[in-house]
Amino acid sequence: MTVSDQTQACDIAIIGGGAAGVLTAIGVLRGATAALRVALIEPQLPLGRGVAYATRYPEHLLNVPAGKMSGFPDRPDDFLDYLVARDALPGVARDTLAQTFVARHHYADYLRQRLQEAVDASPAQLDLRAARVLSLEKQADGIALQLDHGQPLLAASVALCAGNALRPLPARGAGALPPGKRIEAWDFDAVQDIAATADVAIVGSGLSMADSVVSLAAIGHRGQVHVLSRHALLPLPHAKGPAADYDPEPLLAMTLRQRVRALRRHADEAALRGIPWQNVMERIRPLGQALWQSLSFDDQRRFLRHVVRYWDVHRHRIAAPVHAQLMELRRQDRLHLHRGRLETAIAEGACVHLGALDPRRQPFQLDAHCVVNATGVEMRAQAMRNPLLQQMLGSGAARPGPHGIGIDTAADGSLLDADGVADPRVQVVGSLRIGRLWESLAIPELRGQAAHAAAAALRRLRG
Repeated sequence: MTVSDQTQACDIAIIGGGAAGVLTAIGVLRGATAALRVALIEPQLPLGRGVAYATRYPEHLLNVPAGKMSGFPDRPDDFLDYLVARDALPGVARDTLAQTFVARHHYADYLRQRLQEAVDASPAQLDLRAARVLSLEKQADGIALQLDHGQPLLAASVALCAGNALRPLPARGAGALPPGKRIEAWDFDAVQDIAATADVAIVGSGLSMADSVVSLAAIGHRGQVHVLSRHALLPLPHAKGPAADYDPEPLLAMTLRQRVRALRRHADEAALRGIPWQNVMERIRPLGQALWQSLSFDDQRRFLRHVVRYWDVHRHRIAAPVHAQLMELRRQDRLHLHRGRLETAIAEGACVHLGALDPRRQPFQLDAHCVVNATGVEMRAQAMRNPLLQQMLGSGAARPGPHGIGIDTAADGSLLDADGVADPRVQVVGSLRIGRLWESLAIPELRGQAAHAAAAALRRLRG
């Protein structure tokens, strides 16, 4: 791989160097049979980290066992093979390792190694451009990309793998908080730098909150931790036990209300047989996208308004050791949950005063030395503060996805413009497809979409 500002034309341009972009690049390089020019454009190196795998701290674990984290549909044990070959957990047997929630930094290393292996074995050339794409314009002879520095690119095909963006802190006055008083949960180094005796307020109670709490525990934090969210629901753990064996297919024909009732019934019946509810949820995992797409538009809206947080805590579970840490801090009366809607954030002296409304719309205040924004992934493309997405939406090259979530795509991942016309030259991979697919963030979805986007781009070049 070479870092370059010189390439002005390429066969395939991949926008984004996180997991989705790297997996797409690997698919292109492995499938290439000629000396293609492939540009991978990512402003923040090293590759493969994105948001999910940017942490280098060992307390941040994958939320899925290692045996289920292969980056390639046709090689289900590939990540496990990598860990064994690297002796990542010395003395741990392969079968045990497959069930282990390993540190997330292993995954970024894995992606980069597999990319380098693909580069070494491919007739195609990978040109790594450390830049940000500012605009995308469809032309008759290709897709023109304007970068924040360096020469523009003209690509025959584009894979848009822009990745996740953090929601802003939803409070009046948040933008005026001084450095050190407002910390983004994805800024792992800043969380590690919080004083051991500081009282901390974390806004949001999902996976980013769990990351922040385990980071505080790892540095010996002794202050109080306050977690504020609208539902005050902590992430739930994975569990071992017999697999659920009910047929999930009938759920596809049900309304949202019927599905919720059916899943509760399946969980109750499973519990009588010693099967944890987690394994009831695992049974519907392969149907995630079909379950979303088979809901009516109105039921999708109801889901987003009333069900989504309950879905998140049951679907996006955390490693049991991480959950145990949260529960121990609760038992020690050092981790406090507050249910409410954040309204204001004001710095005064050494403190940050957070004003909130409880479920009865009664005001209350939390005081802390700093506030951590753990509100999670921004789903509205217009709010992602991404200049490329702003340009695409503003010019009509793209349109928002259903319910304003992500950007819209055809069934095959082709970008839809403002008029609903698909352009197969631009394939969208990953979180930007969430409005159309819902399940579009995790590795099983990313690896499938990346493989499809790579194959589609290569077919176009071959005519």
